[in-house]
Amino acid sequence: MESKSNTVRVKLSKSKKDGFGFLVQRRESKPHVVVSDLIPGGLAVECGLISRGDIVVRLNDTYLTDIDYEKAVFILRSAPIGHTATLLLRAPDGFTTHLVTTFDENGVGKTIRVTSPFIQNDSFISRIKRSFSRGQSPIRLCNAEAPSDTLVDPTAIENSNNFSSAYSSDLTLGSHDKCSIEMEPNEPINKLISNVNSNHNNMIQSPKIYLTNAADDKHQSYTNVTDNNSRSVSNTIPSSPGNANEPCEQVDKDHREIKYVNTDKEATTAYHMKENESVPTPKRNSVATNRVENTTSDENRRSKMDSPKNYPTSESYSPGSRRSSLAVLTGIDGQKVSGERRSSQLKKFMKLRNLADESRASLDTLHSKVIDTVPCTPDRCLGSVMAHMNKRPPGVPRCKEEVLLHARDFIEQYYTSIKRLNTPAHLKRLQKVSASIEKIGTYELTSSELTFGAKTSWRNAPRCIGRIQWSKLQVFDARHITTARGMFEAICNHIRYGTNKGNIRSAITIFPPRTDGKHDYRIWNAQFIRYAGYRQPDGSIVGDPMNIEFTEICEQLGWKPKSGMFDLLPLVLQANGHDPEMFEIPRDLVIEVPLIHPQYPWFAELNLKWYALPAVSMMVFDCGGLEFTAAPFNGWYMGTEIGARNFCDISRYHFTGIVAQKMGLDTRKSSSLWKDRVLVEINIAVLYSYQVAGVTITDHHAAAESFMKFAENEQRLRGGYTADWVWVVPPMSGSLTPVFHQEMLMYKMKPSYEYQEDPWKTHVWMKDRDKKTSDRPKRKFRFRELARAVKFSAKLMGRALARRVKCVILYATETGKSERFARMLCEIFKHAFDARVMCMEEYDVIDLEHEAMVLVVTSTFGNGDPPESGEQFAKDLYELKSTNGRSGDLRKMSYIRMSVSSEPEDSQSISNLSADDNLQMEAGPLSNVRYSVFGLGSRAYPKFCAFAYYMDNVFNQLGADRICKLAEGDELCGQEESFRQWAKKVFEVACETFCVGNDFSLKDATSALAMTDYSWSPDKFRLTPVDNEKEPDLCEALSQLNGKHVLQCRLLQRTQLQSPKSSRQTFLMRLDITQSDSELSYLPGDHVAIFPANSAPHVDAILRKLQNAPDPDQLIRVEVLQEKNAPLGAVKGWTTFKKIPLCTLRTALTRFLDITTPPSQTMLKLFSTQANRELDKEELEHLGTDLHAYEDWKYKRVPTLAELLDEFPSLRLSPTLLLSQLPTLQQRFYSISSSPKAYPGEIHATVSVMRYKPQMEHEGVCSNWLNRLEAGDTIPCLVRAAPTFHLPEDGTLPIIMVGPGTGIAPFRSFWQQRKIDKEMLKEPSNGNRQGWGQMYLYFGCREIDIDNIYSAELKSAMEEGVLKEFYVAQSRNPSMRKMYVQDVLMQNSKAVCDALISRGGHFYICGDVQMASDVTRTLQQILQKEAAMDSSHAMDYILQLRDSNRFHEDIFGVTMRSTEVTDRARDQAKKAWIDKVGSSIELERSSKGSIETGKKD
Repeated sequence: MESKSNTVRVKLSKSKKDGFGFLVQRRESKPHVVVSDLIPGGLAVECGLISRGDIVVRLNDTYLTDIDYEKAVFILRSAPIGHTATLLLRAPDGFTTHLVTTFDENGVGKTIRVTSPFIQNDSFISRIKRSFSRGQSPIRLCNAEAPSDTLVDPTAIENSNNFSSAYSSDLTLGSHDKCSIEMEPNEPINKLISNVNSNHNNMIQSPKIYLTNAADDKHQSYTNVTDNNSRSVSNTIPSSPGNANEPCEQVDKDHREIKYVNTDKEATTAYHMKENESVPTPKRNSVATNRVENTTSDENRRSKMDSPKNYPTSESYSPGSRRSSLAVLTGIDGQKVSGERRSSQLKKFMKLRNLADESRASLDTLHSKVIDTVPCTPDRCLGSVMAHMNKRPPGVPRCKEEVLLHARDFIEQYYTSIKRLNTPAHLKRLQKVSASIEKIGTYELTSSELTFGAKTSWRNAPRCIGRIQWSKLQVFDARHITTARGMFEAICNHIRYGTNKGNIRSAITIFPPRTDGKHDYRIWNAQFIRYAGYRQPDGSIVGDPMNIEFTEICEQLGWKPKSGMFDLLPLVLQANGHDPEMFEIPRDLVIEVPLIHPQYPWFAELNLKWYALPAVSMMVFDCGGLEFTAAPFNGWYMGTEIGARNFCDISRYHFTGIVAQKMGLDTRKSSSLWKDRVLVEINIAVLYSYQVAGVTITDHHAAAESFMKFAENEQRLRGGYTADWVWVVPPMSGSLTPVFHQEMLMYKMKPSYEYQEDPWKTHVWMKDRDKKTSDRPKRKFRFRELARAVKFSAKLMGRALARRVKCVILYATETGKSERFARMLCEIFKHAFDARVMCMEEYDVIDLEHEAMVLVVTSTFGNGDPPESGEQFAKDLYELKSTNGRSGDLRKMSYIRMSVSSEPEDSQSISNLSADDNLQMEAGPLSNVRYSVFGLGSRAYPKFCAFAYYMDNVFNQLGADRICKLAEGDELCGQEESFRQWAKKVFEVACETFCVGNDFSLKDATSALAMTDYSWSPDKFRLTPVDNEKEPDLCEALSQLNGKHVLQCRLLQRTQLQSPKSSRQTFLMRLDITQSDSELSYLPGDHVAIFPANSAPHVDAILRKLQNAPDPDQLIRVEVLQEKNAPLGAVKGWTTFKKIPLCTLRTALTRFLDITTPPSQTMLKLFSTQANRELDKEELEHLGTDLHAYEDWKYKRVPTLAELLDEFPSLRLSPTLLLSQLPTLQQRFYSISSSPKAYPGEIHATVSVMRYKPQMEHEGVCSNWLNRLEAGDTIPCLVRAAPTFHLPEDGTLPIIMVGPGTGIAPFRSFWQQRKIDKEMLKEPSNGNRQGWGQMYLYFGCREIDIDNIYSAELKSAMEEGVLKEFYVAQSRNPSMRKMYVQDVLMQNSKAVCDALISRGGHFYICGDVQMASDVTRTLQQILQKEAAMDSSHAMDYILQLRDSNRFHEDIFGVTMRSTEVTDRARDQAKKAWIDKVGSSIELERSSKGSIETGKKD
């Protein structure tokens, strides 16, 4: 970008959606095109250098100055989409514009655009003055409310984003030497501009034009209305352009001039708005924010200083006054501004030096975002004042306007943090908050907003040195609590959690916010744990002198003093404005550390001690305009807080003299430095004692280093940090720490923690408190009754408090099994947590940061890929990992696949790190999240549970704390048992982690595995006949059942592909996809999903074995008895069981339920209750409880449900048992074998008919059903896209295709597509490459004469030049050596290597997972051989091919025919199962009996 005389040149890349991001309209004079409005979120707004009123002079090399309006618009709209265009823009009439670029010391430039009114009578003197001030001439505003000597300097536009306005204002007052423009009272600002340039009214009424291609111009919503000033105003686009970094505003008197400054982007635009434009609500960054003190006279300033407690007088503050918070915060209140005020220039940044290390110097820009002032003024600095009280009197709530201002600022911060600024969700939330404030004066924060606010407040705490761990703050939401007893229980839980047996964890508990100031929640203790202080008759003090006043308050409330040095004070809690109540803290919650010294044995004889948990409890949490007067929080101790301040301060215990005497030091003169030596030894004792006791503590040197790291992080992330140097520098060895030499800037960021008055000084006691109690005798309770009542109450409260801890359970699934496990897990965790289940595709990864606990249950698809429902979540999680700067060498999908090759990358729990390690460790975005992962898969796949390992590793790298090691569930052996073991373990650890385990019975919780909402019992389900309704359409029912849009197709033809000599069958199926209203669309390489039907003989065999079943063809509805919440309590009622749609029993068993998969152990135990013969019942119970017997039985027989009923003839099943517990019949996926251009309106699929014989012959459900259909029959289908298995966009690249057997299916669509492309499209070219890329096919079969399917098509493709080469590997030809496709690849290794490396080709594999693994291994060997790579480099190269979408896999599982592979995989699975959990299961069964399980698989 460059600036010329009154013009700016801007480069924009035109988008398809919003064009250049601005609207245009006609000007009367040339050039005719002027920018009339900016599209929110468009490119013009993002650029930051385009303003309304800009005149478009040139597009690229085409000048628009001498051409008519219509042609100019046509040229703009014809600019190609996606290409960068250069626009030359001239400033609006009556204004001048230029760019100003500044560079920091690192050479980083920042460019802003400055647009200001053009002053014609520009004197030589004025120009000189502006040159020295780098500003423009001020504009003088004269009206009834603004004094005539007030001048507004337009340089404020350029320099508005600076906190220093409190000290050096940009307002120039009383300087009449400069040019000014007089205005009559109430004269509109646009008239002022009109007077500056009489030719400014060049616009005529004309419609706005959206600059995009004509074909894409669908934005008819941008209608416009032209105002009286010939300015077109859109009625749908906001006047203020919104974007991800909204501009700040400066508001002139009466809101007549608003100057926008975008402070968050590198390129910043300043421009003016006229009075008739909409006025946005002032946001943070306002220059006028810090002018309250500066815009008052000296007398007024002194009067404020002299008022009691620095509170504003009644004239200066009144919640009900008409003076709005806007005026309060900006100083725009109609007061006369002193003319003696010094004029100085605002800076955009403040340079902060480090006197010891110049490389640590920084530029602070964060201070420009403050919306509240510090109490310092140009006359006095209050940096050393202990507490800066609120400007409002104690207990007075904010007025509506001020709440709204803070709420808008906070909501903007929150949505910026989650990268959702100016989205519909943000705007909707803002509208809801504004409406609530307008109606009732307040609003309610969401849980995520509350968590974000609490963490950010710690981040903004200027006096805290340990803020590097701000993101790890655990937030306990206690806003539902209404009583002091409830507060006490919550605080006990907080102490238990925070103490954590000495391994301190930072936490905050947030009670209800202030409403009217009369119903506050307060904790009267300054900290949870404090020692009493007793004033003695002789004036001496026993205990902690700081707590004398509070100790006396406790005594007045009835506490009995013990008169010791270290007596724990009780908790004094005030709920809802009531009188406070007193509670003794249970001794077992408080860890106290006795102090010893590593060298002085006599130190222990002093009997000094201190507590482990520093929990501040008297500060107010100020968040989004809401004030939470009770929000106690804790971190851990820095040694000097105890050793230097608590034990050595003269106003505290002051043990320096005693210790000096013990050490034999000379205390008569200060030059002996006896105080310094005592201070060091006491601090050594503190650190040593805490470390010996295993209690978290850090020394001041480590804390100072961590603060410098925090400062670096904040400088990088936010452009600065607020810090109070007086407090950050440790109380000993200050100059030896790096923070001593660091300049710091102190300002008030929101949200924040603020000081408030002691509650006993402002509390209004109940009037009848001192009245005599009634003479009515009180009932006396025995101790046992009281103890029982307290225990019961505590248990109930504990349950309520525990459920404040949120737990989200995420799952990703292809078949539904992961979802079932996730819901079973949720039933357990609901006993102790606020648990919910969500699919990964429905979850926003941004919300992870605010979760307390995340449990992941997921399967792995194909050769290490995530399931379809987890793919986007995996990518988002990876991007979050990359953004956090922890990205490894491998990227995205390859990283996911390779995750299984290593154990979790960091097995050490973050909770077990020392305080110093914690402080030095850079916290990740998920540092406050606890998590664990359970992976489902099959060891038949090489990348077993790869996606689960990926989730585990990435969560760990993002800073989350793994509470339980990843567990694997192998479908070949013991999957459900593995899940049950992991579920119980992770529940135990979670309860211990969040300190809720003592109040809950593990037996009750784990019983949820067997007693879920939909577990079967005879009286829980029923079948209701339906006579007056019609059975729903099959596709609609399948769509409802599977959550996918299923469409109806018709079978056109089925052609057998195998030779008649073959014992196997493979056929080509042609489907007509034009039968439905919405046609199925697809690309070569995609998949078609077929929803099959079970065979009629199997269904009839089951129907014959049902008891009390309705007519198989009677329409029925399945209903379940469930508990519902009602106003008078929980009631039970019958509701529709949504798993099964309205249908007949025969339809359910045929179309919706899986009756061929072997029943699970859970189902067998249920079946045992339905057997009439004792022998059958015992055998079913045995199979249902003995895992090894069950696995052997299932593997050898692979029984269907019909075969099970034959094996146990006395079994008579309830139809509700089958309908509620059988798994859903899943769709089958087939690679599409046709090109939509070659066969419009059709989908082809290549199907191998599956038959296998474990003990008796079994048939594959879908392939055999399709093989029985006749032409014209309907087939429910849907298409699943496979974007990673499409033809390359560059048609000049070579393609290698490897597909044995039916793996050739997708490649048929490839050569068909290539044939059509060669006939219809011109020959492609790309650089030096000309013509269509060559295609090579490697096919494998048993015998070419029998199994060479599509041989005729392949021959034709070779003759037509579509295929370059076609290779066949035969594995069962008696006359040839056994060959597989990988062997043929190796024979052509040089050609393969040349196609991939030299010519940039693509490599495709389609087939079963074992074949794909063998081919990948062979390709690795080819690269080693032909490209001279070692093994690791060859594998890395394959991963790079995969990441660049040049290595493509379409993988399906091991078929039942692959017995060799299946046997080997099952043996491995069984061995792994025995090694991992077999012994523990046997031990548990010997002591507890069999374990109950949940729903049927």
